[in-house]
Order: sequence, then C-alpha cells, then structure tokens
Amino acid sequence: MVKSWQLQDAKNRFSQVVNEALAVGPQVVTRHGSQAVVILSYEDYRRLTANYTHSSLVDFFRTSPLATADLDLTRDTTPLREGFVLEP
Repeated sequence: MVKSWQLQDAKNRFSQVVNEALAVGPQVVTRHGSQAVVILSYEDYRRLTANYTHSSLVDFFRTSPLATADLDLTRDTTPLREGFVLEP
C-alpha cells in the first residue's frame, strides 16, 4: 500500500520512509498538501526504467510515424503585403 508523508515528517523519519519503500513499496511525499515526489526502491526504479533508452532527437524523428509522411515543405513565395517592411 502506498503511504503518503508530509515533507516535514518524511525529513524527520527518513530512515523509516526508506525502510517502508523497500519493504512495502513506493512512498509519496507531499508538500503544501500536494503530491511532490515518490520514494521507491532501487529495484522498483530499475524495473520502471529497464526499457527506457536514451535516443537522440534525430532518432526520435526517424522513428516518428510522420517520418514517411508526404509533407509539402516548399516555401511560400507570395510577395509581402504592400507597405509591409521587414526590419533587419
């Protein structure tokens, strides 16, 4: 069962929070009444991140469903409106 700890209590009883994370499961720490962080065992963390791989932005775009989409990337050559000036 996930237990919720107020930040001040979690700081004062950190060893107990860690022991419960190891024995029972993830522990939620709240700050100002809102859930702020989760303390979990390293084993749980490894299990959650086992399939996560770091990839580059280029790899992300290559594997995107839009990678093979037929996108029109031609530039619009329509002249600017009369009286409209671009400043350098």
